[in-house]
Amino acid sequence: MDERGRSKVADVDRSLYDFKKPEEGYERYGDGLTPDIVRAISAKKDEPAWMLEMRLKALEVYHERAMSPNWGPDISGLDLDHISTYVSPQTKQAQSWDEVPEDIKDTFERLGIPAAERESLAGVGAQYDSEIVYHNMREEVAKQGVVYTTIEDALHDPKWEPVVHEYFGTLIPMRDHKFAALHYAVWSGGSFVYVPAGIRLDYPLQSYFRLNASGAGQFEHTLIVVEPGADLHFIEGCSAPKYFEANLHAGAVELFVKDGARLRYSTIENWSKNMYNLNTKRATVGAGSKMEWVSGSFGSHVSYLYPTTILQGARSTCEFTGITFAGATQDLDTGCKVILNGADTTASIDTKSISKDGGINTFRSSVVIGRHAERARASVSCQSLMLDDISRSDTIPAMDVRCGSASVGHEATIGRISDDTVLYLMSRGCSEAEARSMVVNGFASPVSKELPLEYAVEMNNLIKLEMEGAIG
Repeated sequence: MDERGRSKVADVDRSLYDFKKPEEGYERYGDGLTPDIVRAISAKKDEPAWMLEMRLKALEVYHERAMSPNWGPDISGLDLDHISTYVSPQTKQAQSWDEVPEDIKDTFERLGIPAAERESLAGVGAQYDSEIVYHNMREEVAKQGVVYTTIEDALHDPKWEPVVHEYFGTLIPMRDHKFAALHYAVWSGGSFVYVPAGIRLDYPLQSYFRLNASGAGQFEHTLIVVEPGADLHFIEGCSAPKYFEANLHAGAVELFVKDGARLRYSTIENWSKNMYNLNTKRATVGAGSKMEWVSGSFGSHVSYLYPTTILQGARSTCEFTGITFAGATQDLDTGCKVILNGADTTASIDTKSISKDGGINTFRSSVVIGRHAERARASVSCQSLMLDDISRSDTIPAMDVRCGSASVGHEATIGRISDDTVLYLMSRGCSEAEARSMVVNGFASPVSKELPLEYAVEMNNLIKLEMEGAIG
């Protein structure tokens, strides 16, 4: 019991995510970033000349750009001179789960990946440190012409290498920021997805990223092209064990949604709390198309994460639904950006944030309505819940409206769990911990209900883990 007579709960058990595997026999390039390391990564992957040229150019841009922005969380604890940009378990990519090495297989089995594949996925890719170790897709999906593979494999396919060349790096320029340049210099792993016109997948595709190595970075690149009239749900999962030195995640996601198509991109991130999560995600959307983001962020020490949608075509729409959970030692700066360029475009942003134990949540949004976006409509809703009096939540919206017929609205609320609500639930037989968890789960339900059942359960379990010890 504490001085206020309230119960204490034991420290959270994160053994499901924090277990580590030894790096015996791993290939690990030296710390820092040099032309020799960039060339070594490219040579290992036997890339076409244009990709090596792009990497080396990105390296130049990386060294030109300043390290830290003058806004947002402090990233001075990230020493890039002591981050390994490439770590490989030295195993070949498997298409049969039985072929995956036992220690890596054990990792993903403990995270539930094979079970999810059997029950609810059309295809799955599993990345371990810098390389994809397993990739598979249902035969009936492949017969429809859907391509789901690694970018490395696509670069070695005469049919798909020109497609990768056409799209790669066009939505997220290397000059966007320093970590975009870093990404293009040392990227490794990730996924290439191509859905032919008119094809609608009944089950999601998923990539799961596990960073096992200490003092390392993960730089996967996801490239998805959804052709006109097609429909895809893609799920991204991430986790890492906790170390007492910084790790870095600086991936990139480029999404191309053609006319009349729909793409839902769902993410559950559970990075360890020594992670600097500096990921960049961007989508461009054609006429009459729909882009949906579902985002759950539960980890990392520092996050800068703002998925961006460009509504280029008329009557295109964007829906963003997100939740962020910041606990002790966490400073999470998240949100999204929508650029409405087409006529009759609509954007809806609905986010939740939860802060406890001194955690800091910052919601940062940007809505830009172009001069020719006649009758465009955008609404932004941000709700924040603080579980104690030492946490912090901030809302920083930005709206740039350049069309007189557009309509934009913003709503933000910040509050705490009502003691009356907790007392009422306790009077109905709940413990204090159960009562507070029920309130938080109800607060998060708009996000969890948007996920497939298995992933909604995972998100609720993460909330339960984070809530343990939050009775202060």
